[in-house]
Amino acid sequence: MLSAIKDMPQPFSINTKQYTNSRWWLGMLLVIVLAGVAVAMSKLLVMQSAQFSSLTIGIVLGIIVGNSVFSRIATQTDIGVDYAKSILLKAGIILFGFRITFAQVAGVGWSGLLTDIVMLSGTFILAMQLGKRVFKLDEQTTILIGAGSSICGAAAVMATEPVIKAQAHKVSVAVATVVVFGTLSMFAYPIMFEYMGLSEHAYGIFVGSTIHEVAQVVAAGTAVSANAADTAVIEKMLRVMMLAPFLVGLSFWQNKKASKQSTLNHGTHKGGVTIPWFAVLFIVASGIYSLAIIPKATTDVIVQFDNILLTIAMVALGLRTHIGAIRQAGIKPLLLALCLFLFLTLGGFAINIGIAELF
Repeated sequence: MLSAIKDMPQPFSINTKQYTNSRWWLGMLLVIVLAGVAVAMSKLLVMQSAQFSSLTIGIVLGIIVGNSVFSRIATQTDIGVDYAKSILLKAGIILFGFRITFAQVAGVGWSGLLTDIVMLSGTFILAMQLGKRVFKLDEQTTILIGAGSSICGAAAVMATEPVIKAQAHKVSVAVATVVVFGTLSMFAYPIMFEYMGLSEHAYGIFVGSTIHEVAQVVAAGTAVSANAADTAVIEKMLRVMMLAPFLVGLSFWQNKKASKQSTLNHGTHKGGVTIPWFAVLFIVASGIYSLAIIPKATTDVIVQFDNILLTIAMVALGLRTHIGAIRQAGIKPLLLALCLFLFLTLGGFAINIGIAELF
C-alpha cells in the first residue's frame, strides 16, 4: 500500500534546475508573447462577433509559428514550451473551478443533472464505438474528440491530454473539431428554437447540455433571451463540473487496461492508484468559490488569469503541432465529430424532451 501511494503521480512535477536554464526562460517568453497577441486579437470586434476565444486564436497562432519559424529556435526554447504545455495547463484546469459554484449546479435541479449525465455518457460511449469500430481511429484521438464533444470543448480536450499522454497533433485535431461543430451549433440552435416548441428554460437546458464550449453556449442562449442564457450557462457549468470525475474514471480505466495488457504479455505492471490530482483540485477550487470566502473582485482576477494560463498552454500546444501530422489524420476525425454533433443535436433534443417529461 505504501508503495502504491508513493508511486501516485503528483499534481505538479517541479524541477527547480530548469528555472535557471535559458531554454526555460526563452520558451516561456515566447509562449507568453504569443498568448498576449492571442488575447489582444480576441478583443477585436470581428473575433468577438464570431465568438472566437483567445484559446482558439492561441492554438491557431501557435500552429502557424510552430510550422514556420519555431523549428529554428526549438532547441533554445523547448523546455519552456513543454513546461507551458504540461504544468501551466494543469494549473489552468484547476483555476477553472473558480467559475462554478455548487449552488449554480443545484439550480438546474435533478432533471438538469440527469440530462447532463445521459448526454455526457451517451456521447462519449458513442464516440468510442464509432471511433474504433467504424472509423478505425486510434484510441487517443477517439478519446480526445469524445471528451471535447461530451463535456466542455477545448478545455476538456486539454485536460484529457495529460491523463492519456496524447500526442500534440492529436490534441490539435480534437480541438479543431470542437471549434467547427461548436460554432455551427452556436448559429444553428437559435434558428431552430422557434420550431422546437420549447420554453426558454427548456431551450436553455438543451443548449447547456449539448453545445461544446461555454462561450458558444452563452452566444446560443443570449440569441433567444437572457433567461435562456442564464439557464444554459448553469446547465453547462454542471456539465463542466463532471470533468473531474470523468478524468478520474478515465485514469482508472487506462491503468486497468495497462495492467491487463501487461498480464497478457507476461510482464509486470506497476500497480497503485493513478489519480489526476489537478482534476481533484479543480473540485476543491469550485468548493472554495462556492463558499464565497473570496471577494468577487479577486475571483474575477483569478478567472482572467486562468484564461491567460489556458491561452499560453494552447499556444504551446500549437507550437508542438505539425501540419503534416494533422493532414495524415485525414477526414475521419471530422466525420466522427460530425456524427457526435448530430447525436448531440437530434438525439439530445429527444433526450431532453424525454427527461423533462419524467419530472
